[in-house]
Amino acid sequence: MQSRHTVVSRRWPVASAVVALVMVAWLPGTAGATASTVLADWEMNEPPGSTTMADIGPNQLTGTVGASVSTGVAVSGATGFDWSKVKPNQPPANPGRLVQVDSALLNPGTSDYAVVFRYRSTFKFGNIVQKGQAHVAGGYFKVEQPGGYLNCFFTGKGGKASIKSTHQTNDGLWHVVRCERTATGVTLTVDGVVVGQTVHATGMISNTSPLTVGGKLNCDNITITCDYFAGDIDYLVVQKG
Repeated sequence: MQSRHTVVSRRWPVASAVVALVMVAWLPGTAGATASTVLADWEMNEPPGSTTMADIGPNQLTGTVGASVSTGVAVSGATGFDWSKVKPNQPPANPGRLVQVDSALLNPGTSDYAVVFRYRSTFKFGNIVQKGQAHVAGGYFKVEQPGGYLNCFFTGKGGKASIKSTHQTNDGLWHVVRCERTATGVTLTVDGVVVGQTVHATGMISNTSPLTVGGKLNCDNITITCDYFAGDIDYLVVQKG
């Protein structure tokens, strides 16, 4: 994977500083963003067989990689983590499909908060990233892809707010996604374009659940579906205002 901090020079050769500044302004997490302080930056460059996901951000929030997650997978010019196809609701539950990062620092609280990631999928289901879940105290957030459409969702003491993408992104191509919560609502940005905004306060979100990548943790696929993700993720960044 290539870091967002160096992506301009690596992906787009530029002829002038002016062009470079235009490219930087396009990147999620820069121009117009309210959540801009990096909490965690997981490049997902680990070699095959890795059991940890390193954080190059300031807090060193190392993640634990489940045995059913493939690391060091090269796909369409990037190296990242891969989740094989599985029915999202077929028992038994398999927590080995999850990457988990257990830290209270990853709670949104009442701050502006954003999750940014680059992913690809050809499937129409799965929770990509979340912290907490429904019917668990403290509120939660998640980014999922029901029907191949992205859904950015936050629920807290002040209410619920979500926004769904206007087009499907399960086309097998890489997409950069930014799901952001502010004091007044949520915004979903896909490949540098704002595809939806909703105005609704969500308030405090703080739970004791780990951040999970690839599905839910508290599930059994009988009474609570695990909503397992299938596809690839190149990087994942969490930012706070």
